[in-house]
Amino acid sequence: MFHHSSKLQYEVRCDKPNPAFAKYLQQAIGGIEGEIRVAMQYFFQAMGARGNPKYRDMLMMTATEELSHIEFLGHAVALNLEGAPVEVTEDAAKDPVVHAILGGMNPRHVLSSGLSAMPVNSNGVPFDMSHVYATGNLAADMMANATAEGGGRVLASRLYNMTDDPGMKDMLSFLIARDTMHQQQWMAVIEELGGMEAQLPVPNSTPEAHENTEHSYYFLNTSLDEPTPEGRWTSGKSLDGRSEFTIREKPDPLGQKPDLGKAKPGSGAQKEQM
Repeated sequence: MFHHSSKLQYEVRCDKPNPAFAKYLQQAIGGIEGEIRVAMQYFFQAMGARGNPKYRDMLMMTATEELSHIEFLGHAVALNLEGAPVEVTEDAAKDPVVHAILGGMNPRHVLSSGLSAMPVNSNGVPFDMSHVYATGNLAADMMANATAEGGGRVLASRLYNMTDDPGMKDMLSFLIARDTMHQQQWMAVIEELGGMEAQLPVPNSTPEAHENTEHSYYFLNTSLDEPTPEGRWTSGKSLDGRSEFTIREKPDPLGQKPDLGKAKPGSGAQKEQM
């Protein structure tokens, strides 16, 4: 069950409408870094959450907040489209300057939505849910969520730098702030569960007998002409505390050369393959 307030979560004002910026804002709605993605990701994670119910509640509350972000970003798109041309005269169509101006906006904002937001990215491609990650594993989901919020904060920061409109900057500063909270919120769950050492490897419930641990902790240098880029991942205690990181330089392959043999009759292959 959801409830809705007629008021936006945060004030949205646009001092100088900009149809081209409306197109860019669409990425924050329907892009892979956008609000539709995280709203659906947290929603489906919540529906599949098992264990302590507080994590389900937290996910559902944040999913609902992200729906609020879609709402006020949609309003921001509409405000930026105020005054956008709904028709092009024959003379204007011949003017390359006008063409360049009109080319900065998404024509579907005129043709498909009547100067309103759409569930698409800045290229007009609909969000298809392929970047919604909900594994049922709390640690895996929290890591995916922190990454999603990181991408969202990068996008909001770039949009902030692309506009000189005070109202848009104010709205984006709010989104940047909420992304700051949400990044830390998800990582705080990892910490509450015992920290990265306790949660790694994910899933930490996989029996060690199911894992060929000989291959679990070496960095593999596959380059023919570059030295190993040494760092925290090449030496010292592993992050899960179970072993030590090592390096393997250009190791011999452990597998066989693949050979499928001859094609079967009736498989549609050439006679020479059979």
